[in-house]
Amino acid sequence: MYENFFDIYDKLMFDADYEKRAEYVLSLFCKYDKKPSLMLDLCCGTGNFSSLFAKNGIEIIGVDVSQEMLSVAKQKASKQGEDILYLCQNATELDLYGTVDGAVCLMDSLNHITDYEDFCKAVANVSLFLEKDRLFIFDLNTVYKAEKILGNNTFVSEEEGIFLSWVNEYDNTAKTNNIYLDIFSENSDGTYTRTSENITERAYDEMQIEQALSKAGLKILAVLDDMKKTPPTKDSQRVFYITKKL
Repeated sequence: MYENFFDIYDKLMFDADYEKRAEYVLSLFCKYDKKPSLMLDLCCGTGNFSSLFAKNGIEIIGVDVSQEMLSVAKQKASKQGEDILYLCQNATELDLYGTVDGAVCLMDSLNHITDYEDFCKAVANVSLFLEKDRLFIFDLNTVYKAEKILGNNTFVSEEEGIFLSWVNEYDNTAKTNNIYLDIFSENSDGTYTRTSENITERAYDEMQIEQALSKAGLKILAVLDDMKKTPPTKDSQRVFYITKKL
């Protein structure tokens, strides 16, 4: 996944506001527990969150299935003088060297796991390497977003020399979004290079999420609307789960 445009991924995520989101996540750790000293950043991608957490004095283990994305993350860390351990692993086969006292999985990364058993396995793996009474915080795109916002729609955007075409196909039975991306990126000579990528996401309902967490020995402390300190509404597009290892 993302193997065809890892080198322009950050440009595509121009509106993610990583700094604000990192501050929000750290505030949740401080409210419901305390700032971790050693944190797992699962599905870390190109390392934007890993870098920001490291700047806050947290030792980071970044894990991602894409070697290409990790290559970008490692280049960033080297350039910025950051000592971050990056591991190329699938979330369903997570194997750390020891335990961590905090874990995150952000930007709806768990939605990319479309098999429910694998989703449960990924959550259980995080719990396995998380110290007792410590937090695992993650966010997910909602069923509402999958059905009502993405649906069977087409989106286009243009930013910083990149034109993106997004064709979405929603499968109501499987609750999956099949995403077909075409990216046209501008070269130094004014020509454009076309890159295509197909991505699938799955929306999980509350019961499925709660069952996966319960099986993994994780207690839900709070479910919050995206970037807020209040519960989600019926039309929330992304929600945050704050869970504690029992």
